[in-house]
Amino acid sequence: METLVVDHPLVAHKLTALRDVRTDSPAFRRLADELVTLLAYEATRDVRITHVTVETPVSPAQGVRLARPAPLVVPILRAGLGMLEGMTRLLSTAEVGFLGMIRDEGTLTAQTYATRLPESLAGRQCYVLDPMLATGGTLTAAIELLFERGAADVTAICLLAAPEGLARVKTAFAGTGRPVRVVTAAVDDRLDVKGYIVPGLGDAGDRLYGIA
Repeated sequence: METLVVDHPLVAHKLTALRDVRTDSPAFRRLADELVTLLAYEATRDVRITHVTVETPVSPAQGVRLARPAPLVVPILRAGLGMLEGMTRLLSTAEVGFLGMIRDEGTLTAQTYATRLPESLAGRQCYVLDPMLATGGTLTAAIELLFERGAADVTAICLLAAPEGLARVKTAFAGTGRPVRVVTAAVDDRLDVKGYIVPGLGDAGDRLYGIA
């Protein structure tokens, strides 16, 4: 598994504002949207392309277009929805699937309650949107599901990650030959006893949409 921590002043600036307890939900949504677009720029460096020739007003020019089949973007509900627009703004030709997953707060294991994905993902590059990589259970389950449907490779885009979560995902796919990448704005110190990232930014879903 490859982990990429995006080291850029704008990424650090927006992440700092997201962490601030004084940042309200409207500002949090805007910042998350902007931050995801910056992360997506790095996450899509290996997106598949095809070489083409186009006519400019002056002469033919060599260029590239995104290859088919189109990439699939998969936000994990509900918090992942807050990352979707920022991702598809950059990757506008992508298709979108949805995974509804929730963490059991007692066992810290992930449970799937909704799936809206193509039956076959053969040859597809998939991008999973999950704001907080904490214990790693939810992300691991999501990636496994995508590979079971034939995904060629999976890149997870997370606002924050914990060392424990990264280790769990790495262990889950070590030796499988399945290409997995995690792109994040920062790796924080640790998890607390409740499985929350420290220092983190709180519950991403609650901060995006309010408590419900």
